[in-house]
Amino acid sequence: MTDERDLQQRVQRISGLVHEIDSVADPGLRASSKELVQLLLDLHSAGLERILETIAHREDLGQRIIDDLGRDPLVSSLLVLYGLHPLDLETRVAHAIENITPRVRKGGGELHLIEVQNGMVRVQVSVTAHACGSTAATLKSMVEDALYGAAPDLAGLLVEGLDQPASSTGFVPVAKLGATGTSFVTGES
Repeated sequence: MTDERDLQQRVQRISGLVHEIDSVADPGLRASSKELVQLLLDLHSAGLERILETIAHREDLGQRIIDDLGRDPLVSSLLVLYGLHPLDLETRVAHAIENITPRVRKGGGELHLIEVQNGMVRVQVSVTAHACGSTAATLKSMVEDALYGAAPDLAGLLVEGLDQPASSTGFVPVAKLGATGTSFVTGES
């Protein structure tokens, strides 16, 4: 069974080879190479579609098996690549939001889906007043990983609202003190 690290290395290698094809000077060879890749993708797509159709005809277990396949990270990515995932983009995004929200709360934030439109996703993440300075970056990364993991076919992701709220403890950053003209020696303005 392919582990996550091996899979990532293969994806990077594929990306590198595609880049090499794009840089081939001979236009005929470049076009033939791209056609070969496209024909292989089309063959895989047709085969996967036939497999899913065959499974779906099993009325007793078919849809459950397809749903299970859609939840597997590797198979899910392949199904998305070929446009065969059993769940649409909006549903996969909603499930990802639902699954990550408890972790975001535990990490000191709140997460809300604003919209999914034309493959673009907008979410609102707010940080609670009791969070530390690195919380915003951690939450943003957590949300991005969850959404791109569930929906690698996103056209884009906009994470809004990660400005740190003013602290309720009375802490004022040194930069703000200097901007008001406060003298650090005497405390006078």
